[in-house]
Amino acid sequence: MNRPVPRRATVLYAISATCVAIGALLWVRGQTGAPPRVYGSYLAADGYTSSAWRVWSPAVPEERLGLYLIAAGLVLAVAARLFSIRRD
Repeated sequence: MNRPVPRRATVLYAISATCVAIGALLWVRGQTGAPPRVYGSYLAADGYTSSAWRVWSPAVPEERLGLYLIAAGLVLAVAARLFSIRRD
């Protein structure tokens, strides 16, 4: 008989899905935006962005942060799967 998935695994799956969704949105946003040609343009562009707060550091571009979040989400999904298998 199949037992229900433990609550901890469900929480890990939810966090994983959130990381992947945010990571995918950041990656797409980084791919569609035209990158500035000069580093000084980064500083000038910050004053003209529509957002009042920055999501990323200048050292880590949006698309790289998005890929990191996608990777973290996949690792969490695998961990949740292993956790649920181990409980059975």
